[in-house]
Amino acid sequence: MRKIVIVINGKGKAGKDTICDIVSRHFTSVNVSSITPIKEIARQHGWNGEKNNNARRFLSNLKMAFSEYNDLPTQYLLAKYSEFIADQVHEVMFVHIREAAEIDRFSGMVSTPLVTLFIDRPGLGRFDNESDDDAGNYTYDYVYVNNKPLESLENDFMCFFNSIVDL
Repeated sequence: MRKIVIVINGKGKAGKDTICDIVSRHFTSVNVSSITPIKEIARQHGWNGEKNNNARRFLSNLKMAFSEYNDLPTQYLLAKYSEFIADQVHEVMFVHIREAAEIDRFSGMVSTPLVTLFIDRPGLGRFDNESDDDAGNYTYDYVYVNNKPLESLENDFMCFFNSIVDL
């Protein structure tokens, strides 16, 4: 079975999860994020899941602290990657990573084909945290501009997706 890892990024509200949902209707896929273990820790200490700018900044800062301390986000992703490689079901693994250094670190640790994809949505403002606001400051393999109405997004994105992967 051919497998591909896609590091997907974009600012908050760019449509990353919508894009992953679209692909999952056409290919077997798994969707993981480097922020997941950080959110689990934050929930244990009072964060209630909100996605406002203050909460985004809190999660970004907490993630940076854990990245520097014990590389928890990357270690989590590598464990999920090992599960992906071992299973005989999933063809596509979406990996959500915001920070350029972490994209490079993770990319250098995997052996399957990997591409980086930035979802750009015109008109998104600042989020007052480095993780979101600097998401576009990386040289991605591919950029998809999410400017289509929802009803035509699936067809447009799948044409784009099929042109960049060979599954």
